[in-house]
Amino acid sequence: MDAKITLSFDEKVIQKAKEFAAKNNMSLSRLTEHFYRNITSGHYKHLEDIPIADWVNEVAEGEVVYLRKNRSRKETRKEYFESRKK
Repeated sequence: MDAKITLSFDEKVIQKAKEFAAKNNMSLSRLTEHFYRNITSGHYKHLEDIPIADWVNEVAEGEVVYLRKNRSRKETRKEYFESRKK
């Protein structure tokens, strides 16, 4: 059963991802699902282990930098709700 989610990305990244998906005869939704299925397969312990670097480089501008913040769940939730107020 499919479920819907809402994600926010930079407009340029979305456009490039749509182009990439179209070149591979799939929708952006199915492309995103493919990546989620792979990263949740249990084969990867860290973000850097996921073999999507080539795709990320293709759809992103500039060098890829993964930013991680070591925060508690409470801090993360507070930051999220604060960002929604703006």
